[in-house]
Amino acid sequence: MSSHSESIIREPLITGNNITYAQISNDILAPVERMPGKAWWIGFSVASLGATLWLFAVSYTFWYGVGAWGLNKTVGWAWDITGFVWWVGIGHAGTLISAILLLFRQKWRNSINRSAEAMTIFAVICAASYIVAHMGRPWMAVYSLPLPNQYGSLWVNFNSPLIWDVFAISTYFSVSLVFWYTGLLPDIALIRDRAEGLRRKIYSVMSFGWTGSVKTWQRFETVSLILAGISTPLVLSVHSIVSTDFATSLEPGWHTTIFPPYFVAGAIFSGFAMVQTLLLIARKVLGLENYITMFHIEAMNKIIILTGSIVMVAYCTEFFIAYYSNVEYEQYAFINRYFGPYWWASWSMFCCNCVIPQVLWFKAVRRSIKATWVLSIIINIGMWFERFVIIVTSLHRDYIPSSWAMFYPTWIDLSVFVGSIGVFFTLFLLFLRVLPSIAIAEVKLLLKGSSEQEKKKILEHGHVDSTQAEFYKDALRKFDSVEIAEYEKV
Repeated sequence: MSSHSESIIREPLITGNNITYAQISNDILAPVERMPGKAWWIGFSVASLGATLWLFAVSYTFWYGVGAWGLNKTVGWAWDITGFVWWVGIGHAGTLISAILLLFRQKWRNSINRSAEAMTIFAVICAASYIVAHMGRPWMAVYSLPLPNQYGSLWVNFNSPLIWDVFAISTYFSVSLVFWYTGLLPDIALIRDRAEGLRRKIYSVMSFGWTGSVKTWQRFETVSLILAGISTPLVLSVHSIVSTDFATSLEPGWHTTIFPPYFVAGAIFSGFAMVQTLLLIARKVLGLENYITMFHIEAMNKIIILTGSIVMVAYCTEFFIAYYSNVEYEQYAFINRYFGPYWWASWSMFCCNCVIPQVLWFKAVRRSIKATWVLSIIINIGMWFERFVIIVTSLHRDYIPSSWAMFYPTWIDLSVFVGSIGVFFTLFLLFLRVLPSIAIAEVKLLLKGSSEQEKKKILEHGHVDSTQAEFYKDALRKFDSVEIAEYEKV
């Protein structure tokens, strides 16, 4: 790629001077090839304790049944389905970044897609565990799939929302896993070539004989585009199916056609927030500031404010639909949400998802590492409250006042949820330890056209006018890995 192929006014996707292909490999593979540091061990220890708590709580649930949770005859769904929908939503950002941005040829995805894809895999695993746990008896999970028998096939009940979830999650997980691992093959082969002994043998098996020939790369790019095309509809379909679990019922507060697009926007909203939560720490601890730049962070913040605004419009639309329908049960369901016993959850949801994220309209906030990280956590707290509000407040008071009841979570409810977070971070930290968190081969494609050092050469050679040069220099002020003083000499 020629150094003149990209306009100077575009912000660089790789920062730093004297960056070479070898240095990119060394920087990104350093966490994989060297011994883990103190920060990794602390994080892994805490996450492992959470995973142990999850294992105990789920085992307790399997032994005693779902009666160990705070469910009752009125609120049959509660923290379990709240956690399920929350984790599925978090997994949406990975597919969006990987598939949709690939099809649209967005280069800025190259530095963040690998971690986002891994996040998707681990989030779907956590979500699926809720489905199995909700059955109460895990050995019954086999009956959620069509079973061959002497009469043909023993088909499942396709009228059951549980079956919709099983097919949606299994399809989403399978395609996402294949897409993620396919993208890993060139980088695993690179680790193989640099490793010795047993590690070399392990990575050799994992690389599936990758040779790096022209034919191999052609097939790799073709398969990546095909998988991206398959994955793109899943971004819309998976959470639409999850939302249909609610929308097809006659429950006040659920029976609405706005749920599919509303849930998809909310899923992308929470998913990008989790990507920010993970990558802002990873880029600092792993020393990847030159590859995950302020441009990436600001771009993700722009998507967060867009999807967050869609979610806010959806909240308002729900109220309007309830008012316009003139159905007293529907109207009461929404009044009860904000002024009933669970008012604290509803207002927490509204503040975390609608009010607080509006500060991202300000450029200074979008470009602040600390503010972005805090906001990403607030958003995911708000999205958990959203799922809790939709499920519990709609169930605890429906058509018959005599059946009204409150839901109170038990320590098992809390342990399963906190433990699932521990499982997620345990898997993510292990991923950082054994596989590259950034797609090395894809980042190298940016070095000769979208890097700071190439654009700096253009300035030094005087190939642009002073207005463009000044515009570019002003844009660099937001980067925390760029020395602006060096540009005063150019």
